[in-house]
Amino acid sequence: MMSTESALGRSAGLAPLALMGALVLLGGCSGPRVPTTPAQPAATPATTAAPAAAPAKSGQGGGAAAAAKQGLPPPQPVSSQAELRKQAALRLVAANPERTYMSEPPAVLLAIPVLEVELHRDGHIKRINILRRPGQAPDTVQLAIDALHRAAPFGNVSRMPEPWKFNETFLFNDDRRFKPRTLD
Repeated sequence: MMSTESALGRSAGLAPLALMGALVLLGGCSGPRVPTTPAQPAATPATTAAPAAAPAKSGQGGGAAAAAKQGLPPPQPVSSQAELRKQAALRLVAANPERTYMSEPPAVLLAIPVLEVELHRDGHIKRINILRRPGQAPDTVQLAIDALHRAAPFGNVSRMPEPWKFNETFLFNDDRRFKPRTLD
C-alpha cells in the first residue's frame, strides 16, 4: 500500500503534465489568426522576374492575340502614370473575375500585399518587386503575382518617361478575393 505522502507527490507531479496536455489539445482550436511565418521587413523588397515567354503554338500569336484569347480587349497605349495604373487595375479585374470583388472592402482585411510592377516597352511584365509582404496570409502575395500575369500586357508605355513601373495594393478579403486599391 502506498503512503499518503507518496500519493500526493505523484499527483503533484502529474499536474504539470495534465496541464501541458490540455494546452496541446486547446492549441488546435480556432482562435485569432497568427502568422505562421515571420514577415519580411519592408526595407528589403523581394523580386520576382517575369517568367520566360513560352513559345507560341501554331495559330496562336502573342501579345494582343493572347489577351483576346483570355477575353481581354487589347490594352491601349498609355502616356501617364495615372493612365497606366487605371488601365492595369481594370485589366486585373477583367482578367480575374472569379478572384476579385468590387464592393466596399471589409473593415478588416485578410491581407494587403503591395507590389511594384516593372514593364517592358510593350507593356509586358519585366519584373515584380514585393514592397509589402503581409504577415498574415502570405500566400496572397503569390495570388497577386499570378493575377498580374493573367492581366498582362498593360499597354505600350514607350510614350511615358522611364522607368516604366507602377505600384498596386491588393485588398484581400477573407475569401482570398482581392480588389485593386486603385479602384477603391
